[in-house]
Amino acid sequence: MDALLVLLAAIALGGLVFLPWMRRRRAVQQTRQGLLVAGDPMAGYGFVPLDELDVRLPGPDQELDDALAAVRHSRDWRPAAELLKSTGDDWELRWQRVQTLAGSAAFELARETTDGEDHAAGPRSGGIWLRTWRLESPKDPGGAQTHAQFLVLQALRDPGSQDFRMIMEEARTVCREAALLAPGSPIPYLTELAVARGLGERAADFEELWTEVVRRAPHHMGAHLAALPYWSQKWHGSRAQAEAFAQRAAAGAPEKSLLPALPLFAVYEHLPEANLVRGLYQSAVVERAIEGAHFALDQAPADHPVAPHVRHLLIWFLVRAERYAEAMEQLRLVDGHVGAVPWSYGRSPAAEYAAYRALAIAGWEQLGGTSAGFPRDGH
Repeated sequence: MDALLVLLAAIALGGLVFLPWMRRRRAVQQTRQGLLVAGDPMAGYGFVPLDELDVRLPGPDQELDDALAAVRHSRDWRPAAELLKSTGDDWELRWQRVQTLAGSAAFELARETTDGEDHAAGPRSGGIWLRTWRLESPKDPGGAQTHAQFLVLQALRDPGSQDFRMIMEEARTVCREAALLAPGSPIPYLTELAVARGLGERAADFEELWTEVVRRAPHHMGAHLAALPYWSQKWHGSRAQAEAFAQRAAAGAPEKSLLPALPLFAVYEHLPEANLVRGLYQSAVVERAIEGAHFALDQAPADHPVAPHVRHLLIWFLVRAERYAEAMEQLRLVDGHVGAVPWSYGRSPAAEYAAYRALAIAGWEQLGGTSAGFPRDGH
C-alpha cells in the first residue's frame, strides 16, 4: 500500500478518483471551520509544517530513505539491491520497500514525461537504474520483484491504453520469473494479485493465486490489503464479499497481528459517495471497525511496517467520528509522513492530511485540550 503506488494508480483510474474527490470537497469545507477554531495548528504541538511532510512513506524508514537518496544521486541500482538483501525475509517490510523502490522508478519516468523533455536524441533516463539492475543482475530476486511492481504501475498510469493488457501480461511474466528466483517469497505473488485484479481474472483463479500467497505468508497484512480490493464493489466483488474477507482474516488472526484492523479498510472502501448522515461515523459498524483497529495496534509490535497505514486511516475515521483525543494520539505517532490511504487518494496528500490534522486540533481544543498538555514523545 505505498503512497506512490496508490497515488499513481488513483490518478490514473478516473473511477477511483471520484469517491475520494467527493470526500475531499466535504473535508475542505470542514477544514475551513476547523482552522478558524484551531488558529495556527503548528503552535505548541510540535507537528511538522505542511511543506515538510513526506508524501512517499506512511512512516519513517531511514534505511529506505538513504537507499533512495543514493540511487537518485548516483543512478546506481546497487544501494537498492543491498537494501532488499539486508531486508531478507521480513516479508511485511520487504513488500513495502519493493513498492516504494518501484514507485520511485515509476515516478522518475512519469515526471520526465510530464516535464515534456525532448527524447528524440535518445531514450528516457528516468528510472534507468532499474533497467540497468535487471540487465546487470538478472538473477537478483530483488530486481525482478521491483521490476514486476514497476510494470504494474506503468500499466495503471493509463488503464484505457491499448498497451494496458500487454504491460500487465509482461508484469505477470516477471512475477513468475521472480518467484523462481526466490521460491519461498510471497512478494511476487502479492504483485500478481494486482495483475489479476487489473486483468479481471475469474474469482476461482484469484483464489488459486491467493492460496499461493497464504501458503508462504498466511497472516501478511500487506497481502490482505492487496487482495481486499479484488473483492470490493469497485472491482470484481461486492460490499458483502469484501467485508466477509476482512472479517475472516480478523477472526483468524494470531496474536500480535494487525489483521483485526482489516475491517476498517473494508468499511472505507464502501462508504457512500455522498454521505449527509452525521451519525454514520458513530454507527455500530464503524465503531466496531475502529475498535478492531485500536486492538490490532495495541497488540502488534510498535515497529510493525504496516502499523502507520492503519494509524493514518484510523485518524480519518476518528476525526469523522469526532473522537478528537484519540485522533490526536494517532497524529502524535505518525506525524511527518503522509504516504498512506486515505491521503494518497487525493491530488495533494500533504494538504489532505493537514486538513484533518487541523480538524483534530480544533476538536481537541474545543473539548478543553491544550498544546501544553499534549505529549510529544512520538517524534
